[in-house]
Amino acid sequence: MKKLILLLFFAQNLFAQNVKRTDGAVRHEYIINNFKTESGATLPQAHIIYGTYGHLNAAHTNVVLLPSHYMANYHGYEWLIGPGKALDTTKLFLVATELFGNGRSSSPSNTPEPFHGPRFPVMTIRDNVQAVHQLLVEELKISHLRALIGFSMGAQQAFQWAVSYPTFADRIVATSGTAKTYGHGKVRLEGQIAALTADEAFQNGDYKTPPQKGLEAFSVVWAGWLFSQEWWRKELWRTNSPAGTTFEQVLNNYRTHFIPGADANNLILQMRTWENHDVGATPGFNCDAEKALRSIKVPFLYMPSETDLYFPLADARYEA
Repeated sequence: MKKLILLLFFAQNLFAQNVKRTDGAVRHEYIINNFKTESGATLPQAHIIYGTYGHLNAAHTNVVLLPSHYMANYHGYEWLIGPGKALDTTKLFLVATELFGNGRSSSPSNTPEPFHGPRFPVMTIRDNVQAVHQLLVEELKISHLRALIGFSMGAQQAFQWAVSYPTFADRIVATSGTAKTYGHGKVRLEGQIAALTADEAFQNGDYKTPPQKGLEAFSVVWAGWLFSQEWWRKELWRTNSPAGTTFEQVLNNYRTHFIPGADANNLILQMRTWENHDVGATPGFNCDAEKALRSIKVPFLYMPSETDLYFPLADARYEA
């Protein structure tokens, strides 16, 4: 709760000029032609889906960037957004972007050959940050951010922004995410990929119908990491379940409805993005994450969760 209060306090104290009230998001799509990825592949067109809330003031000084988390769309921060809320749309212009691979921005599932399905190139967090930087500067004519707030894979992007573009934002918040994916996190992700791809129907990613058994296995494995041991021990799933719901029903719901409609190759693509995250691999830092972290120039609020199984508190303490 203390961490949430800190985030709300931080966001509510973003000083910005009052602008016309806007409650809902406006959907946009930005296309980058001949987008070269870190892997060396060039996408003829890279599509970024994003949503905006509020209005950009005349001086372009009220912009807050909200990068998405795993398989999320731009609606993921809406619990914080709205008139009078932490991210007040009467004062701020919010740009909420979607990672490559979520099925809406450029992804294995929606990109034509020669990059369709398993042939879609691995995208790094830096690829995503570079693309959004181009969106902000060239499309929206935004050269500076009032703040950047990221959760989970959004926090990974926040760290990368702080290293790649050290003065682009006045301040940065990273919650429940780290500057690098360490060995244990990679093992977790590899286990989830293995569960998904063990289904014969996966066909090395060239499936004709969804590999349902693999998707269900992936979802059950992920459910074991989604909440803490304490959450399961206290049966806190009951707080959002109808009376009489059993553990078996809860588990089956995760098995069959974890990320409804998600494409297997998309799930894997974003896991690879997560797995390869390392600010130390930014050009100029010689794979030294500590050196990259020391280069951060702006106020940075780092907010780990003590029960987070993806991004353990020990990793955050090491980075801090």
